[in-house]
Amino acid sequence: MSMDTQTHKLVMHNDDYNPYLYIIACLIRFCKHEPLQAEQCAVIADNTGKCIIKTGNFIDMFDLKNTFESVNIKTEIEVYEGQVH
Repeated sequence: MSMDTQTHKLVMHNDDYNPYLYIIACLIRFCKHEPLQAEQCAVIADNTGKCIIKTGNFIDMFDLKNTFESVNIKTEIEVYEGQVH
């Protein structure tokens, strides 16, 4: 299995502490989202409680999770189920 394989996903959880613009800025900076994509993720998380913000290998998702948690945004890593076996 290649290290580039999308095996995991990073899920951002909604919170009542961080403002939209802060969340959007972090998504743009850390996930390289376009502004509209970042805004949509923030709205989805607000409306449904969580949103997948990135997929990739476990190591990359682990590093990104630590980055988001260092700026007080709650995330979790889940197994990516988009692959057909």
